[in-house]
Amino acid sequence: ICLDGDGADMGAYVVGEVTVVDVAPSARGADLVDLTVTLWCEGGLPGAERVWDLVRTGRLNRPGMWHELAPADRHAWLSVALMSRGYRRKGRPDAPAGRVFTLDGRHIVDEDSFYCALGEAVDGPGGYFGWNLDALDDCLRGGWGATTPFTLHWDFSAASRARLTEVVQTADRDVALFDLLLEILGERGARVVLR
Repeated sequence: ICLDGDGADMGAYVVGEVTVVDVAPSARGADLVDLTVTLWCEGGLPGAERVWDLVRTGRLNRPGMWHELAPADRHAWLSVALMSRGYRRKGRPDAPAGRVFTLDGRHIVDEDSFYCALGEAVDGPGGYFGWNLDALDDCLRGGWGATTPFTLHWDFSAASRARLTEVVQTADRDVALFDLLLEILGERGARVVLR
């Protein structure tokens, strides 16, 4: 469990291995010890600790904070967005059907940056709305910040299309990532307006 400065649960990982690095007497009591440990966490990615620090300190609070991240760090960003989702949403319901969201395509350079931008468009800074094609499909079914049908205005979509050219193999064909994203969004009730 990841805790904020007040001890509130911010999210959790499944811990697979704990290694004790140091044991010292605790200042909190004579019969207590302080342990320093390293953890192997399923889903814990290098670089995620910096994002958790932003969540913990309340500084994950403005759009575009992910723009300058390296590709591996964007994936870590998405992992924290997923794991901290409940903490940051604090019981807010999904946006109602019919809502219009604006996706800023200027910084979409790969699949992870698409999910960073989409999560931010739907759920604000550090928001989550998928981190792979299956997760996007799950999010479009509800419970992740938006209720379909909704409209997605994809600004600077031509630039995004030019960058999202990776070919994805589906069960019946090969398709460019940009086109596949449009198909998934459309099939699940999102009307995408390319601008």
